[in-house]
Amino acid sequence: MPPSCSLALLLTLTTSLFHPSTPLTSLVFHGCADRKFPDHPGAYTRNLRSLLSALVSQAYDKPFSNATYGEGDHMITGLYQCRGDLNGSRCGDCVRRIPPLAVRLCGLAIAGRIQLSGCYSRYAVAGFRQDDDTEVLYEVCGKEKAGVGFGDRRDTALGMVESGVSGGEGFYTGEYENVYVVGQCEEDITDGGGDCGSCVTNAVERAKGACGDSISGQVYYSKCFISYSYYPNGVPASTSSGTGHHGTQKTVAVVFGCLAAFGIGIACLMFAVPSFKRRDVKYATRIEY
Repeated sequence: MPPSCSLALLLTLTTSLFHPSTPLTSLVFHGCADRKFPDHPGAYTRNLRSLLSALVSQAYDKPFSNATYGEGDHMITGLYQCRGDLNGSRCGDCVRRIPPLAVRLCGLAIAGRIQLSGCYSRYAVAGFRQDDDTEVLYEVCGKEKAGVGFGDRRDTALGMVESGVSGGEGFYTGEYENVYVVGQCEEDITDGGGDCGSCVTNAVERAKGACGDSISGQVYYSKCFISYSYYPNGVPASTSSGTGHHGTQKTVAVVFGCLAAFGIGIACLMFAVPSFKRRDVKYATRIEY
């Protein structure tokens, strides 16, 4: 029987909808595998710290990279990616916030994902089996509703995201009639094969269905995300710089218990990773702020 897995999502208590002035290092969500690694004699911890340190050093030079550390049962592979509009310094500064969060929030979990507003990292031990990349990891919708005609504005803006990521380098940000939008795919699906466009289209349709007339929303899949925010008085001047006013909107967050679509592409090696418990319910938690 092939090994299976799932991640129990641990939601930070201060969930903020992304908008132009949100600090790049704000924690959006994190997920950790239920299964812990027997760390004897500390090899897993050393390899994890070495892996995360290597990813941080690479982040100052390029917006996406992966690395592997360890051998045999202690081999661990991971990657990071920054928003496509961050320069090397800001990308590195974002990614360097992830290692202490990973250690504090996930500990010895054999897989984890830390998602910040400006970057994310995910890692897993060799043999970790992944779920379908089309599974939603996290979605959040603004509690405040927009007026008549908003749906057309939002749909036009989200359509710009779909066209932008497919016709560019897998990243797009822009605005349409005061609706600010962001979309991005993981670099390994932005090679023109269509996976990036399909992922973003799924996220867009998910946002439309789940968020309805909400003035803001985010949808994260394993390998792409989209975000939109409506500003009746105009989109704030600050963009991804992380400067400016930090506003936290009231939200309804829907957290999915099966956060396992890591997409790292690790082949099962000579040992079997024990099965993880999968939750049968679609929504693990519903929290109002």
